[in-house]
Amino acid sequence: MTVDHPVRVYRSEENLPREDQLAYKIAQVATDPVEVSADVAEMVINRIIDNASVAIASLNRLPIVAARAQALSHPVSGGGNGAGIFGIAQKTSPEWAAWANGVAVRELDYHDTFLAADYSHPGDNIPPILAVAQHVGSNGRDLLRGIATGYEIQVDLVKAICLHQHKIDHVAHLGPSAAAGIGTLLGLDVETIFQAVGQALHTTTATRQSRKGEISTWKAHAPAFAGKMAVEAVDRAMRGQTSPVPIYEGEDGVIAWLLDGPDASYTVPLPAPGEAKRAILDTYTKEHSAEYQAQAWIDLARKLHREHPEATDAQNVKSVLIKTSHHTHFVIGSGANDPQKYSPTASRETLDHSIPYIFTVALQDGAWHHVDSYAPERAARPDTVALWHKVSTEEDPEWTRRYHSLDIAEKAFGGSVEITLTDGTVITDEIAVADAHPLGARPFTREQYVNKLRTLAAGIVEDAEIDRFLAAVERLPELAAGELDQLNIQAADGVIDLSAGPKGLF
Repeated sequence: MTVDHPVRVYRSEENLPREDQLAYKIAQVATDPVEVSADVAEMVINRIIDNASVAIASLNRLPIVAARAQALSHPVSGGGNGAGIFGIAQKTSPEWAAWANGVAVRELDYHDTFLAADYSHPGDNIPPILAVAQHVGSNGRDLLRGIATGYEIQVDLVKAICLHQHKIDHVAHLGPSAAAGIGTLLGLDVETIFQAVGQALHTTTATRQSRKGEISTWKAHAPAFAGKMAVEAVDRAMRGQTSPVPIYEGEDGVIAWLLDGPDASYTVPLPAPGEAKRAILDTYTKEHSAEYQAQAWIDLARKLHREHPEATDAQNVKSVLIKTSHHTHFVIGSGANDPQKYSPTASRETLDHSIPYIFTVALQDGAWHHVDSYAPERAARPDTVALWHKVSTEEDPEWTRRYHSLDIAEKAFGGSVEITLTDGTVITDEIAVADAHPLGARPFTREQYVNKLRTLAAGIVEDAEIDRFLAAVERLPELAAGELDQLNIQAADGVIDLSAGPKGLF
């Protein structure tokens, strides 16, 4: 049974024992030798496929080209055989592989998500854990256990501690979870993982300006940086180096100064000793390349495109009002007060966080494409701009309540829409979860994950290489020590020009 752990700020003279500190309890979960259940293993395989899909589709996008060039500037480090980089045969040291692959996985905003008190992309745990596993020659069983821990810790932190309210970027939950996952992978002791978790948290707390206003390429780099820091934190902890203690609860710690302050209290749910780590089953991936809270709205817009074609013409529409949760309204809706969310010259990263833009394009096109829907010429189309500027959002308390519900059966990421036409007709509809959600109209299964890979890899990876990769990943629990290099998927000849990488310091 899950155990709820109270967490609050302690004055230094209270001398909180480390056994009672959240970082130590996380470390204890990471060291629990409980086996991974079959359904969790199945989902881990799905998410490795999912990560490969979106990374392959990003291989020649500028952030990935730059991150890959940085990684390739560093040779394989001592202590292992190095780790692979998406798309190519060359290896580098594990922290730089985590960096390059983390950027590739995150760039299109197209992999899995978990939303509760805060939000997250728990698939970001996979690149650093896999990089370390490849470097040290781990087997598939160890990798499964490490990834299950990474997901468990991140989901549990996201359920309990809100970072967004204090404008702290959500990767502050990723550093500790990835460090814990690497600790499980390597079979480290509680004390070492405790120190690594503290260092990983201490080095990955940053403001969320990276997801505000004119969103930059750093949005894709932020989780990769957290993964890289987690690898380095584990390395330091293994060498006997310690972290700030207590990192969460200290009077000058994260909670006291970055989150809810000296009087704060949280309740963090963690698995009891011997309890299986099943949090990955509460997470969900994306059918569409957009912020997760836009997934359901794309599906609803596609439905309205079919049923009400008259609503796709700006000349017929007086207004479009989207009623949704507090988080959706204030982060990707008009409540963010970001004029860039209505700008036809905004960056892809900004449009990805604009529900008025996304809903408009999906409504007009009846579809969503990870490249075409963000193209500058698509965003600048006059009829699209005209309709886009008639779309606004507002918070609906009931949708906010459902967004924050811990009951998976009623948790919702959608809302309702009112389209008022110029002739006075009002079209209304609503959606609770995306079609691909486990409770949606068309839940993703292995078939959909494989189809996503084949679709996004078309023209980039040879069919035989896709087949080889899928055969390897589907055997993950049986892969022997040293066989995890098979989880690297290679681009076809000529797809990547390594000489085109931008020059920097390294």
